[in-house]
Amino acid sequence: MSQRHYIITGTSRGIGGQLALMLLQQGHAVYGIARNHSITLDRYERYTHYVYDLSDPSGLEQLMENIIRSIELADTDTLYLINNSSMLEPLGKIEQCGAAEIAKNVQITLIAPMILTSCFLNQTNRYKARRKIMNISSGSGVYPAPSMSAYCTAKAGLNMFTQCVGAEQASRENPVQIIAVNPGMVDTEMQSMARGQDEKQFELAGAFSQAFESGQLLSTAEIGEHLLRILDEEHSPGAIVNYNEVYSSKS
Repeated sequence: MSQRHYIITGTSRGIGGQLALMLLQQGHAVYGIARNHSITLDRYERYTHYVYDLSDPSGLEQLMENIIRSIELADTDTLYLINNSSMLEPLGKIEQCGAAEIAKNVQITLIAPMILTSCFLNQTNRYKARRKIMNISSGSGVYPAPSMSAYCTAKAGLNMFTQCVGAEQASRENPVQIIAVNPGMVDTEMQSMARGQDEKQFELAGAFSQAFESGQLLSTAEIGEHLLRILDEEHSPGAIVNYNEVYSSKS
């Protein structure tokens, strides 16, 4: 029986946790990567959790090798990699941000997805299974925001990386379909952190609070449904998908 297998980073909470839950409820196999376990996900037989801190690049190749080795690729219909993890901090003008904070942000938000994508492709190229990669981006990767320079820059880099890999894959015999998706504003712990900041330190805190209070934020369940539909659709290699534009044009 052909199966779908999903490798997802950041499954301990937020969008990653919601996506993993929805996929498990559909009967698919999910391999989660996060520093912490999810009690909810651990209850599912088809969920396998890998404890890993994505701020450490040294073990990512071995991590992906361990996951791929555990999958029966001969019986796999489609293999997915969803690079969801990211880090919002540091928040503040760049001269107020420390070197370690900046490096950690870029490592988790950009470098880890790049390495995981490289390993995923390298370790699955010889198999015939269909492969898809979804990078969870942000509107912040397009629109510059004061006091969010590290996050915005990393997300902009993720968009460009997606486009570059898409261009590389376009002429392959068994190309991977790679896209980046801007999910819009979602009610996650990251959003809560942003609106809880001191406005003197982070001037957009008020805007985040207003978006929350006015009901502009999507729930993780709502965006999860959109993302699963996008995963099943066909897109041009390296496409940057704004879910708002996709579904407003279809309504």
